[in-house]
Amino acid sequence: MAASWLFFCVLLPCVTSSSAHSDFFTSIGQMTDLLFTEKDLVTSLKDYIRAEETKLEQIRRWADKLDVLAAAATQDPESFLGHPVNAFKLMKRLNTEWGELENLVLTDMSDGFISNLTIQRQHFPNDDDQTGAAKALMRLQDTYQLDTDTISTGQLPGPDQLIIMDDCFDLGKVAYSEADYYHTELWMVQALKQLDQGETSNTVDAVTILDYLSYSVYQQGELERALDFTRRLLELDGTHQRANGNLKYFEYQLAKQKKVEVGEKGEGRQMPRHPDDYLPERRKYEQLCRGEGVKMTPRRQSRLFCRYYDNNRHPRYMIGPVKQEDEWDSPRIVRYHDIVSDKEMEKVKELAKPRLRRATISNPLTGALETAHYRISKSAWLGAYEHPVIDKINQRIEDITGLDVSTAEDLQVANYGVGGQYEPHFDFGRKDEPDAFEELGTGNRIATWLLYMSDVQSGGATVFTDVRAAVWPKKGTAVFWYNLFPSGDGDYRTRHAACPVLVGNKWVSNKWIHERGQEFRRRCSLQETTDLEVIDSAGQTAD
Repeated sequence: MAASWLFFCVLLPCVTSSSAHSDFFTSIGQMTDLLFTEKDLVTSLKDYIRAEETKLEQIRRWADKLDVLAAAATQDPESFLGHPVNAFKLMKRLNTEWGELENLVLTDMSDGFISNLTIQRQHFPNDDDQTGAAKALMRLQDTYQLDTDTISTGQLPGPDQLIIMDDCFDLGKVAYSEADYYHTELWMVQALKQLDQGETSNTVDAVTILDYLSYSVYQQGELERALDFTRRLLELDGTHQRANGNLKYFEYQLAKQKKVEVGEKGEGRQMPRHPDDYLPERRKYEQLCRGEGVKMTPRRQSRLFCRYYDNNRHPRYMIGPVKQEDEWDSPRIVRYHDIVSDKEMEKVKELAKPRLRRATISNPLTGALETAHYRISKSAWLGAYEHPVIDKINQRIEDITGLDVSTAEDLQVANYGVGGQYEPHFDFGRKDEPDAFEELGTGNRIATWLLYMSDVQSGGATVFTDVRAAVWPKKGTAVFWYNLFPSGDGDYRTRHAACPVLVGNKWVSNKWIHERGQEFRRRCSLQETTDLEVIDSAGQTAD
């Protein structure tokens, strides 16, 4: 029992949280402000360094002058002091100038820097932000099948950004504090690898890394590897109390395991590596995010077209129709190109940025709004009355879709954070959520208009998991689809997700259009597409 108890005494990393928390990691747009804050602090720090250097230079000149003077004076002190000027200067130096030097040495040149730092620290990220950013890296690692070496050696798209050994260790500690032993192992192994390759650290050593490693692989049911890591640790520190206890415990458990009959797992069984909230459709979702498994046959692809569209000769678009592209056939998803200008998009971002707040979801049991780990973004709501640009965008949506937006929700602007995502969900209220939009009094969400307001360097696709479709962000374009059939029933094929942003800054805005007001606007036919093949419920071409 003693050995067992010693093993489970692995020290949990102590995590503290500051009182003010702004969820910086959930919005790249707001994180940009932190870069300018840090730039200001670096400027302040350099000013402090220059002040210290100026002070030291004054002291150095004083010391050099006295060094020369003392060398000459001490050769013949009586003769030197026999001169009245020298005698006066000695009295003056000892009575006055050394006191002034003392004051100079004691002068604290850091006051300005410390004051600035103290003020700025009130707006710094806290432990939750650091943890959130670390978990985002691990989410990207899983979604895009990146190994730790790829990330740490700067092989992601964009400029090289290396992760040093200390960073790898900190990522492993975050995973450990979340009882995520799979990622603990991955990042601790990487930290150990970089340590073995010659990286140095003032805070982390091999013994500490091996301590975490032995426990994390044990928790995954790998007794032999846990034993190997423990033995390696003891080679470096034979007096390590916990490791000595673990060694006996592992040896006992391994001997016990070997007695189990062939075919039985025993106590050394492999532990599941997925988190408790692992979605059954996660594999499909992650494949689509990587651009894999998109289910579109060449025959169906050949029937998707681009066209100039004027919405049945709408007066605003007869002379200048919009460019419409078929993204998917069933459910029909269309993209409109060059639908807003850069100037309009920048104005929307400008209006939204000061009001961005952590995006929430509605608790299906209580109805309360709450944050969720599977929605990493910040959002703001903009009404048509707030600026002419918002009013113009709303009118454009109505003109192009033919749907009444007077009963639609305000324009929602979202900016995704580090590894920002929104896991698979429906936009419409399901039958088991009869009160989803009751307070609005405008019925269910009949359609979704999603405007991409930035290009994304890598990742960030919108994927439809049921039909295996993927739509990639393109600045200035909008995608549109119906969430409900003409009968009013929800179209479950529209289940979709926002993939994690691997590299880049993703801005979107969306308009959820509701049923009320559409009674005489949407055609009553059950056929959603024209000149397209009939697709069965499984997404296959009907013969």
